[in-house]
Amino acid sequence: MLSRGDLSLVLSVLNGRAGGSQAMPDGRTPRPGGWNRFVLEVTSLERVVEELRRASARFRNDIIVGVGGEQTLLDGPSSDPFELFEQTPLEAKP
Repeated sequence: MLSRGDLSLVLSVLNGRAGGSQAMPDGRTPRPGGWNRFVLEVTSLERVVEELRRASARFRNDIIVGVGGEQTLLDGPSSDPFELFEQTPLEAKP
């Protein structure tokens, strides 16, 4: 992760362990040029997902655990992917 002011750039290694490199339930895997997305950091990811599902949001996967926290992908209005991310608190990291 790189940060400057309020801007952050997050790069995921395609090793299968990081959340951003895990396969979707239908078997699709991350590929260059098509997996860029906006990341929205949230608190209480499960609650946010429940609210969006009730509002008929279309998710690409269930909540998964990655190296830095939990995340899920959903399709925006133009089918662009958005990631909802809840960081693992520093005190909870091994």
